Amino acid sequence: MTNEECPIITILGPTATGKTHIAVRLAAELEGEIVSADSRQVYRRMDIGTGKDISEYQYDGQQIPYHLIDIVEPGVKYNVFHYQQAAFKAMREIQSRGKQIVICGGSGMYIESVLQGYRFKFQEEHQILSDPVPSVIIGLRGDRDLIRMRITQRLKARLQEGMIEEIQSLLDEGIDPQVLIRYGLEYKFVTLYLLGEITYDEMFGRLNTAIHQFSKRQMTWFRRMERLSFDIHWVDVALSDDEKMAEIYKFL
Repeated sequence: MTNEECPIITILGPTATGKTHIAVRLAAELEGEIVSADSRQVYRRMDIGTGKDISEYQYDGQQIPYHLIDIVEPGVKYNVFHYQQAAFKAMREIQSRGKQIVICGGSGMYIESVLQGYRFKFQEEHQILSDPVPSVIIGLRGDRDLIRMRITQRLKARLQEGMIEEIQSLLDEGIDPQVLIRYGLEYKFVTLYLLGEITYDEMFGRLNTAIHQFSKRQMTWFRRMERLSFDIHWVDVALSDDEKMAEIYKFL
């Protein structure tokens, strides 16, 4: 699945590196559309906890189109195959409009399923094949202490913005608490807090630690991708936005 006239760009990186912000600016400057690569942002009404930041999809008064956000109900089983096929469909639609495709997210397996063209056994049994997708890959990363600080600051902000109330509303509409717990991170620990199984301080401390650990796992996956011959061009998150964009355009 290629389009020489509209090369695909991927923006990846661990949590709290500002991927969406940079991807939106890049899409605005290149007349593009964003394909989200986040395993939890596909769920509706799971907004603050997944960090959708829908307001970020505007740049200089321009609404940037995005795909694969808010597409299924909480509790619906959604896996990497579903994502891959939905991503291919969205990419074909974007290409048909002659727009720039910008894949953006931190779910390494989801990104890899598209770029590497994962082939699932039942696909092969039915000639439903997935070809690798060539892409210029830009990675955002930074000093570990800086990322840790950003993670903690963002967690505090999301709690102030109503993350607990958001998760309570999901429980109130009848979603099984165990389903939310299985989504991990914010949904796991806030649900345990709302069920009275841990205190607020325990919730914050354990969740903060879990997000730090998740960030490390994300970087481990991206380093694995590099060992698999994915060429990731890394940009330091400590740079200003203009400096980041200048670096990115060098790779493009």
